[in-house]
Amino acid sequence: MDIKTATAIRRLRLVSAPEAVSFLILLLCSVLKRTTDFNAVPVMGAVHGVLFILYVIFWADAWNRAKWSLGTGLLYFVLSVLPTGGFFAERKLKRAAEDEIIAARARQEGTVKA
Repeated sequence: MDIKTATAIRRLRLVSAPEAVSFLILLLCSVLKRTTDFNAVPVMGAVHGVLFILYVIFWADAWNRAKWSLGTGLLYFVLSVLPTGGFFAERKLKRAAEDEIIAARARQEGTVKA
């Protein structure tokens, strides 16, 4: 994996969890708006909107650079629209990055020929 691909995936990983947290907070603010006088929906809506747009931009870049299959690319997009999907995306991306590091070290040592 080249450095640009690794960077694209890392950016996607770094925005996944905050995007998921902002989605959950937005849902909580939406409930509070309807049950109390507390209305933070406009602020949290904007925060979540910015994070979601960043996620989609980083997702498209990572998909393009990593040459993911259609299924993998769509999985990461679907995870972005689920309330806790960002947490799963971050964990899956981290695990894939660690596997790639292990494979690269094995290739470097000559243990694996790929």
